Amino acid sequence: MAITLTCVEFFLNLLFVGDVVGKAGRQILKQRLPSLIDRHMVDLVVVNAENAAAGYGLTLSVMDELYKAGAQVLTSGNHIWDKKEILEILDRDERLLRPHNYPPGLAGRGYGFYETAAGLPVAVINLEGRVFMKNLDCPFRIADQILEDISGRAKIILVDFHAEATSEKQALGHYLDGRVSALVGTHTHVQTADDRILTAGTGYLTDVGMTGAQDAIIGNQKEPALKRFLTQMPVRLEVAKKDPLLCAVLLTIDEETGRCTAVERIQERP
Repeated sequence: MAITLTCVEFFLNLLFVGDVVGKAGRQILKQRLPSLIDRHMVDLVVVNAENAAAGYGLTLSVMDELYKAGAQVLTSGNHIWDKKEILEILDRDERLLRPHNYPPGLAGRGYGFYETAAGLPVAVINLEGRVFMKNLDCPFRIADQILEDISGRAKIILVDFHAEATSEKQALGHYLDGRVSALVGTHTHVQTADDRILTAGTGYLTDVGMTGAQDAIIGNQKEPALKRFLTQMPVRLEVAKKDPLLCAVLLTIDEETGRCTAVERIQERP
């Protein structure tokens, strides 16, 4: 009797939630994240949290709120430094990342290893862009250094590239294609429609979008933002609260090869 052997493939579902902005973002995260985890059988949840505390930075209480909502890893960006109390936490909590291409000696770390419930290691890398932003170390060369350092330690590698320019995000995506499982962009707060798998198997999305109020201008109240544009004066912006939306991306990754097999944009309303 002939016996047919079949190859069993295993896939990891990784959910990345875009920039959580203020109370509105935290509330809809708490409302919708548990059902998203159940519905998509999510193995690991990564959340960008740099705007979670009143729109600017992160505090210990807000960080705990995000963990209780279901976040397992927190990434960030240029606003992570806005609340002074976070500096000590960056050194202490390995689940909280900041962009790795800031100058050496600053608090915190820009990459780490995290395990799923099944014990599968996942590397998460946090980098920041330079175009229209700060003059940081080159994210391309820093990415090379990180990948050399973590070689052989995890097949599944996710990059959060916190950057302004679409071209810079696309460039880093293609530069790392085949070397990381997925690269997703954050920072601009507007979800893009270019979700795809690049030539060598890296999942890609230019910007995941924002988790926060949509009746707003990138999460801020419309009136002060419009006044700033119309007058060119330094008007103080206030975080908006109306019409919350959760923006995320679901990445399906082959556990054996580390290649992305599916990218799905997600938008969830209350």
